[in-house]
Amino acid sequence: MKQYNNHFGFTLLELLIVAAVILILAVIVFAAIDPVNRIKDARDVRRMSDVDTILNAIHQSIVDNNGNPPTNLPSPGQERQIGWGGAFLCNTPLTNGGCNTPSSTACANLINPADEQNLIAYLKNMPIDPLGPPTYYPFRTGYSVAVNPNGIITIKACGVENTTQVWASR
Repeated sequence: MKQYNNHFGFTLLELLIVAAVILILAVIVFAAIDPVNRIKDARDVRRMSDVDTILNAIHQSIVDNNGNPPTNLPSPGQERQIGWGGAFLCNTPLTNGGCNTPSSTACANLINPADEQNLIAYLKNMPIDPLGPPTYYPFRTGYSVAVNPNGIITIKACGVENTTQVWASR
């Protein structure tokens, strides 16, 4: 009678070849997904959302207050970063993304409870740039506000990673 060997399994060489193929496929997929750029894209999308949120709150305040803008908007032709910091805390060394506020200007505090017309009723918290500390804090949010001579309000994101500029005007 003939005897058969019923041992099933893989040789070490076969296991190494399968592991190498899986590793090569994983590297190719990881490179194709490019997680670093996807994270930057996600932060830029959040910036777009934050810019729209701030602009909508300002315009809702204007509508609710008979056409009067919030009291702490900058003068026409000026751009100020949004936050509660004074000139020392609210300086904007970053001009790469578009905020071009002078370092001697305090922030535009649009949620100051002491101001008669503020955005507290329209925003739970003022949005802060997704990069957060150590660059952006509540006293220096990473968003700026400008008003042109015709009363058009522009909100910009100071920090930009993948897109050229994130801003909205109305």
